[in-house]
Amino acid sequence: MHSQLGGKRDSTYDEKKEKFHESLNWLEKFLSRGPFAAATDRITVADLVLVPSVTSVIEAGFVPDKHTRIYEWVKRCQEGMVGYEEANGQGAQLLGKRLRGMISRGEVHVINLNFRRVLYKKHFNRTVRSIKFSPDGKHFAVAKEDTVYVYLAPGVDRRIFNPFVLERVYHGAYDLATCLDWSHDSKLLAYGSRDMTTRVCSFVKMKNLTECRIGGAREGVSGVYFDDKTYNLYVVCKDGGITVWDCSADESGLIPECENPYKARERGGKAGKEDQSKDRVFYTRRYKLNVNNHLKGMSTSVTATAFHKRNKMMVTACETGDFLLFDMNDQGALIHSLNISSQKITSVALNPSGDWIALGVSSIGQLLVWEWQSETYVLKQQGHYNSMRVVTYSPDGQNLATGGEDGKVKLWSTQSSFSYVTFSEHTAPITGLEFTQSGRAVISSSLDGTVRAFDLIRYRNFKTLTSPRPTQFTCVTVDSSGELIAAGGQDKHDIYLWSLKLGKLLEVLGGHTGPVVSVQFSKQPGSTMMVSTAWDGTVKVWDAINDTAVKENIMMSADGLCVAFRPDGKQVAVATLDGQITMLNPTTGRQEGNILGQSDLGAGRSAKDKVTAKKNLESKAFTTLCYSSDGKYLIAGGQSKHVCIYSIEDEILIKKFQVTKNKSFDAMSDILNRKRITKDGTNLAEVEHRGHRQADDLKLPGARRGDMSKRNFMPEIRVTSLTFSPTGRSWAASLMMALRLNINSLKQEVLESIPLNCVTLVVNDLVQLYVESLLQFVAESLETTPHVGLYSRWATELVTRHGQVLKTRAPQIMSTLNALQKSLSNHHTNLSKVCTHNEYMLSYLLAQASLRRKRNLAITPGEEGESKVPYLTSDGEMEDDDDDDDNLEDMFPGEEAEP
Repeated sequence: MHSQLGGKRDSTYDEKKEKFHESLNWLEKFLSRGPFAAATDRITVADLVLVPSVTSVIEAGFVPDKHTRIYEWVKRCQEGMVGYEEANGQGAQLLGKRLRGMISRGEVHVINLNFRRVLYKKHFNRTVRSIKFSPDGKHFAVAKEDTVYVYLAPGVDRRIFNPFVLERVYHGAYDLATCLDWSHDSKLLAYGSRDMTTRVCSFVKMKNLTECRIGGAREGVSGVYFDDKTYNLYVVCKDGGITVWDCSADESGLIPECENPYKARERGGKAGKEDQSKDRVFYTRRYKLNVNNHLKGMSTSVTATAFHKRNKMMVTACETGDFLLFDMNDQGALIHSLNISSQKITSVALNPSGDWIALGVSSIGQLLVWEWQSETYVLKQQGHYNSMRVVTYSPDGQNLATGGEDGKVKLWSTQSSFSYVTFSEHTAPITGLEFTQSGRAVISSSLDGTVRAFDLIRYRNFKTLTSPRPTQFTCVTVDSSGELIAAGGQDKHDIYLWSLKLGKLLEVLGGHTGPVVSVQFSKQPGSTMMVSTAWDGTVKVWDAINDTAVKENIMMSADGLCVAFRPDGKQVAVATLDGQITMLNPTTGRQEGNILGQSDLGAGRSAKDKVTAKKNLESKAFTTLCYSSDGKYLIAGGQSKHVCIYSIEDEILIKKFQVTKNKSFDAMSDILNRKRITKDGTNLAEVEHRGHRQADDLKLPGARRGDMSKRNFMPEIRVTSLTFSPTGRSWAASLMMALRLNINSLKQEVLESIPLNCVTLVVNDLVQLYVESLLQFVAESLETTPHVGLYSRWATELVTRHGQVLKTRAPQIMSTLNALQKSLSNHHTNLSKVCTHNEYMLSYLLAQASLRRKRNLAITPGEEGESKVPYLTSDGEMEDDDDDDDNLEDMFPGEEAEP
């Protein structure tokens, strides 16, 4: 291929092309691991091979149309994200890993997945219903309203100011364009519409094809796909009909239009006559099938489709929760079908091999990956159906527990970001969650009047605690020993104390005159001190064992909303209704600090508010607090989109995070949008628009009675719960968010350059001032470093040589010890699995090393000039007095084994 400017081929063309194909193969392996899914306003990359999933920090301005939409996963993802071309003699160039996302308000983002950054952005001002790159990566098509636009894809070699250069516009549809697809050579473009027609247009001007309309559909078109190597077409309609159309021309049958037809007519009209004599491209129907014929007489609508071009497999998903897999090579024979949900499936995709089917259900936030050949789940994830209310970390930081309005308790792995167990015993919203100190159980409270204990080894509810009189519990806490459980009541204004081991109620603590909203045990080992706050404007300090009477009764400036203990148990933070955070000494009851944080919340103004955002701020307050693991910082959140981190010593704001930028929520802006105000002063936000969404339709056909008073509303963002990780490196605010820490590269270089046999000497001579700092660095590096043996040796020597001093400072360095334990436990689990699965291979390698050493000894003469010949023992094994480590060193000469 020559350059666009007519220059000669670059001399390094073959080398660049080879490098490109190597990059393409690597990227293809990466893409085959997992899907790209849109979780609310963010994109999540779920790696099904290496397990971890990563959620991008990039946010959409509005929620996508399909909350659980699988954007790309299959090899066609490669079509839209990778391409190479030659321009200006530069040879083949990789365009890079790019993902183009759609947003419901007509905003398109071009995202670099390597750096997770938005490269370009364009506003279309209307809903974009379909978008797709051409197979050559040079163009992309966008379906907006009844028109399809083709843009020049931005590339690294194109020096253009506008990244979205419009190339072609296709009109003609009488209703919304719903789907589109490119042919294999990027010459033809097909798009379906709600007007029950499919149009095939030529992107490259052809003499015998301008636009071909295909009808025969009874309802709107849900999917249209070209064949892998031909121009044959597969059309899927919303009523379940699948039609296969054969094209009358192949790739050689398309005649490009090389000459301007008007100039040809001026020369005598020969070109016009030739054009009329040419055979026009047309489509003929090969066969047709209907999805409803395989659903036992049920009549349903198709909500999502996917087509594997290489294997000729078609997947159709229905609103009844069924999906069907057809073999289009065998006249549409049914291969597989399954019902996965009672809700409609909103998105579907196939992996490059066609073995895995990814399905998304937006109404319940479900993402499934199904292997149809073995009929097993590869991935099955589902979030909370309603809002999430509470979140807490396990003591080792490896697990995360969440509770929601749907009454479910979910456990998540912080390593893989996947949920691995769900408890559904509660029948009302969860109000409190707490892990025991051992991490083997999690305690939950609910508005159903029960406190339940769940076993994290057998995954079952082994204790259910109730009060003498039915009451709704608003909070729960566990003492440091894991024996005592306390929960606060909402309507009885009492605190209930149980024994987890016996499952009996020990005491009912009275004294509050308002609903108890927060109760917390001290985390100091052996301490039974407990602090509670309520809507009566008081904070009470209790001793749960020695004296059940109130030790301290502290009056606050307003009603209490949340209370938190410092990890060392020597300070308590209380959030009140007036937006203040007060630090108290629980022993003396004296105030040690006060933070006026109401101005840091940033209230925002709702679309229907009659007052300004500044006036709204007076009614906002913090509702959840948490100390950092070292007790120096306090993280707070509440009736706002912001999360604040304060320095306790200086009583100032250190950092403020915005949880979301999603404008689908209300009160995201401090200024009222004047565009929504009419000339007569009417606020259009107060005018409801009904019937424009499918969800507004009547649920039961023919039902005209019932509750017809449903209203459309925009929820406001609220931080209901947050907690710091025990490792001190991350925190979660109803969804986990990481605070990245920079690792000192100089420390890493020095540490890895010290010989292994000198580690003990260096640790012995290390000043105590730097022991904790080095131990913290080792604990952080163990999570990502490939030199596990080296860093494990450093950790062992540090703990062994300086164990006595570290033990005395255990409360201050608890985060470092937890991080170290977490890293070592993860490596032990992974390595033990590998060794267990390769036990016989390791035995074989040791035996081969032993034989090689015997062979070397047999050839090398001994001290007396005789050769040392190995001999077999009575049990048939060769005698060997050397250790296996020496054998391995002989087997791999010149390499130093890493412990």
